[in-house]
Amino acid sequence: MATLASCSVTKYVPDGRYLLNKVKIVSDDKRVHADSLKSYLRQTPNSGVFGAWKLQVNVYSLSGPDTTKRINRLLRKMGDAPEIYDSTLTIESCRQMTRALNNQGYYEASVTYEEDYHRKKRVNVTYHISSGRPYLIRQYNVDIDHPILRNEATGHRHTNIKTGENFSIKALDNERTLIANRMRRLGYFNFEKDFLSYSADSAFNSHQVDVTMQLRDAILQADDTLKDRIFTTYTIKQVLFYTEYDPSRTTPPDTIIRDTISDGGYVVSYSERLLLRPKVLIDNCAIRPGDLYDERKVERTYELLNSLGPVRYSNITFREAGPGELKCYIVLTPNKKMAFQVEAEGTYSAGDWGIEGGAGYTHRNIFRGAEELSVNAKVAYEWRQRGSNAFEVGGNISLKFPTALVPFLKAEKKQRMVSSTAIKFDYSYQLRPGEFNRTIAGAGIQYRWQGRRTKYYHALDLVEFSYVYLPWISDSFREHFLKSTSILRYSYEDHFIMRIGYSGSYSTFRQYQPLRNYSVFRYSIETAGNLLQGICAAASAKTDDDGAYLVGGIRFAQYVKADFEYTFYQIFNKNHRLVYHAQIGVGVPYGNASSLPFEKRYYGGGATGIRGWAARTLGPGTYKSAGGRIDVNNQTGDINLMLNIEYRAKLFWKIHGALFVDAGNIWTIKEYNMQPGGAFKWDSFYKQIALAYGAGLRLDFEYFVFRVDFGVKLHDPAQTDGKQWRRRPTWKDDMAFHFAINYPF
Repeated sequence: MATLASCSVTKYVPDGRYLLNKVKIVSDDKRVHADSLKSYLRQTPNSGVFGAWKLQVNVYSLSGPDTTKRINRLLRKMGDAPEIYDSTLTIESCRQMTRALNNQGYYEASVTYEEDYHRKKRVNVTYHISSGRPYLIRQYNVDIDHPILRNEATGHRHTNIKTGENFSIKALDNERTLIANRMRRLGYFNFEKDFLSYSADSAFNSHQVDVTMQLRDAILQADDTLKDRIFTTYTIKQVLFYTEYDPSRTTPPDTIIRDTISDGGYVVSYSERLLLRPKVLIDNCAIRPGDLYDERKVERTYELLNSLGPVRYSNITFREAGPGELKCYIVLTPNKKMAFQVEAEGTYSAGDWGIEGGAGYTHRNIFRGAEELSVNAKVAYEWRQRGSNAFEVGGNISLKFPTALVPFLKAEKKQRMVSSTAIKFDYSYQLRPGEFNRTIAGAGIQYRWQGRRTKYYHALDLVEFSYVYLPWISDSFREHFLKSTSILRYSYEDHFIMRIGYSGSYSTFRQYQPLRNYSVFRYSIETAGNLLQGICAAASAKTDDDGAYLVGGIRFAQYVKADFEYTFYQIFNKNHRLVYHAQIGVGVPYGNASSLPFEKRYYGGGATGIRGWAARTLGPGTYKSAGGRIDVNNQTGDINLMLNIEYRAKLFWKIHGALFVDAGNIWTIKEYNMQPGGAFKWDSFYKQIALAYGAGLRLDFEYFVFRVDFGVKLHDPAQTDGKQWRRRPTWKDDMAFHFAINYPF
């Protein structure tokens, strides 16, 4: 890094030219935000790490002048060439920003620039915005004779044009688009926004404008045939599907000799082998023969078809088939049928190394109905300084259907959402020599669906069964952890869970504005044992010594658990962002259970938690394991709180860096003998917040990210005698490495 820092970023800046070092936009009006004008800049400086260090230019500068050498070409590819200042682009930037301000109603705006050659071969540019007094809309009228068009232009509360606001060209254009979309939803297939125009009267000398919407003169003067085409509603005559289309072919899909299958007004054509059964295509097509053309149904069909695993992407076009009739052509490009994935995660803390590896196989069209079969397996191994090494192996199988398998739900209802139904089976075997052997098996049915425009995602675990079986527990483990007063005793007995749960998420991310700040919300709630408890109570079923009901001689869990997670992405540019993350969760056992099942309890630390601690080594509360060893069994809780801030920056090539601060802990609902200091208390929990800081490197391959994080403890609530603040952290006790796939949040 020292070599990179010392390498001059102006090495390849020619004599007499300058490196564009910084660009700043200053506005004299708070209503004109500088960030909104950055997209109009025609030249911007090279990205800098932490806002200043131009590491990518440093990497480029390490290359030699001889580009025939492979190492020089590689360094130039990994880095960025210096941005050589061009004053003509600065002048053009001023013009573009002025035009943008004019379009926002600031017709007296001006943009000037100032150059500061503060260092050799470097220049800073500052743009000064003088907005002037904006023009405001005084009145807005619609002068259109066509009754339906006039109603669509005036009969809706949602409009982009409001009196008293800026006379914005963008708002006026958006209003034309909105009205044209409304007309196309009513069957007016040929209606376009360009058929509408505005007249503006600003002859008041008071910065006020009267605006009138009208049909364009060319439309008013057109012959009756053209007017009829524009104001004619169209009906869908036929829907034709073309599957297994290769976009590299130059021949249109409908000119290739194919086999066809007809079903009412639908025709499915294929050349070699049918990609999907006709019923699947029809059920995922909102465009129906006999219905009026509706642009919303076209958008919905895109969403439905593109959600099918075997479909890579789709293309929908229309052709006039006669007066007031359309033929719909849907061309599907197939996706890869199968996919494989491999992932790994590792940690190191207090001398213990751990590694987990997984592999997965997916078939996206196992029965030619877009059914997706997924098979995943994982193996984990931990080298422990004390006791024998631990081992775990497991996997899961799921079969996902591309629709909600709900009786009596009509096809029209299903088409209002992208939905799926999954049947899942999972298995895990854990071997911890000297402690216990445990088998966990489960099965369930899950529904998933997403709302319009894909911002809302929902999942309902209609029913999920889990069975935990412990064939062997060592005497020493039983004596130390499973005393009659231990809260963990139930978790290490054979038990049964029948749960129902709901989870969802909401994102404000905009696909076409990827550099805009956005938020992601995730939430979930689940409960278990209520139905079984009610049945057992009504039937006066058998109970054990603790008064808990048994099903088949096995105790079942009863609890409620809720989680909420919020992430905010503050994006400075494509290479720099701050990520804020908050997570809280609470689980409460009751009725038939005195504690949450072990697999449902929270744990602290790890690659996605407080990264100064290894997984399952933090908390609960001020609890500290005996002898400094990792106490997986007792270091679990019923309450989880986590706060994170992470700065992410691209360094060079595919290598990204991160700086982070993590805070949080876990707690138990009440004080337990085996977890002293672990209970949540309102008057002291804030003193038990663990703090960690650190840095990380990410190798970003777009499809996945390999991540290494190095965390250091700052405040350790388990320490005593004033040692909570780790001002001089030690390598063995206060630091942790984490190896993982993808970002932590």
